Amino acid sequence: MALLDSAPLDVLDAYRTCEFVTLGRDGTPLAWPTAVRRRPDGTLLLSTSLAFAQKALNIRRDGRVALLFSDPTGSGLEKAPQIFVGGHADCPDEIMTGPQGAEDYWRMLFERQPHSRSYVTAPMRLVMDWYYLRLLITVTPDQVVVRPPLPAPDAPAPAPAAAAGDLVGAAQLARFPTAVLAARDASGAPVLARTRPVPTGEGFAVDVPADCPAAPGPAALLVHRHDERLNHMHNALVRGELRESGSGLLLVPTKVVEPMGSGRVSDAVSVLRTTKRATDRYLHRRGLSRPQVEWREFRALAQEARRRDGA
Repeated sequence: MALLDSAPLDVLDAYRTCEFVTLGRDGTPLAWPTAVRRRPDGTLLLSTSLAFAQKALNIRRDGRVALLFSDPTGSGLEKAPQIFVGGHADCPDEIMTGPQGAEDYWRMLFERQPHSRSYVTAPMRLVMDWYYLRLLITVTPDQVVVRPPLPAPDAPAPAPAAAAGDLVGAAQLARFPTAVLAARDASGAPVLARTRPVPTGEGFAVDVPADCPAAPGPAALLVHRHDERLNHMHNALVRGELRESGSGLLLVPTKVVEPMGSGRVSDAVSVLRTTKRATDRYLHRRGLSRPQVEWREFRALAQEARRRDGA
């Protein structure tokens, strides 16, 4: 029996995304939303494009990772339990140019994210080839915790405007009812918990469940969203330091990272330029020429998903 079998697997499989955290070079837990496919052997399959290879580089330096399934948007589930998975990841430096070995993963993406099927069409290939140059990440769980949904909030006292407005990341966090805290436990392993940050004069007060042993040190708050069909995505990471305060834990923010921009129309062009440069940089450092994407194989899976939709 695999460790993952202790979780409600139908719930885990229904989640469209999860929060995935790796440890940066300076030890900061860096969390981002991602799609996951459960494998029959009890491991979890993720992937990252060369344009966003930092997750892979972090894993090759320190394989400790964690995942939290906590945003059920698009899953069809009501009051879905949250599922935390801690474990170790492996990410070989092998660039995948086709879906071979991860066909079920790509089928899942094309089915759940219909707009991505257009990426394999001739007009889009010139600007989207970076998306299909992938590194595969395999996570072997060593801890599974099932948590209830985050309870509805009590009516809070309004925070002083100055307390929120003067904080780094206040504008980003204010757009979301909850956020995911990415921190480390006493051993340095990453942990995750969905919480409701409350702005104070010095930072964001956070409350975590008893089964999340978050310790003072580098930490971050992740906010993200997507619609029922994995479109209109946005995410932001507020990095900082987690400190003990008189009433609990406080995230003192220092920096905001928004890899896909803040939602402006001009951000799309900027993202395409950034992803191309990042992909070229990854290849250049390894002395590799840009490989050709196996468009025929991806197109076949996209067409298969389209046929199922029409059935």
